[in-house]
Amino acid sequence: MAVVIKYVVERNGVERMTFTSKKEADAYDKMLDVAESLEQMLAKVDVPLSEQQVESLALEIAKRKDEFLSVLKGVKPETPKKAKKPETDADNEKVANINQA
Repeated sequence: MAVVIKYVVERNGVERMTFTSKKEADAYDKMLDVAESLEQMLAKVDVPLSEQQVESLALEIAKRKDEFLSVLKGVKPETPKKAKKPETDADNEKVANINQA
C-alpha cells in the first residue's frame, strides 16, 4: 500500500482543487485570494456586471496577474504572431498557370 500526500484547497467549505505539491496548493490558494479581492473591487465599478461575470472576470485577471500588472505599468502586451497560412488549392486557382499555352 502506498501513502500519498494530497493538499486540498478549500474555500467556504467547498473543495476547490487537490494538489500533490504544497507549493502548487499555496500558489492556487494565493490566486484565489487575489480573485476574491478583485471581486470586491469589481463590485464597486460602475459597469453593469452580473455576480457571475464579476466572479469569472476576477478569476481570469487573477490567473493572468503578471500580464495585467505589465499592462498597468505601461508595457505593451505581446501580440501573438500570425502563423503563415499554408497555401491551398483555392489560393492557387487565383493565379493563372503560366505553363498553359
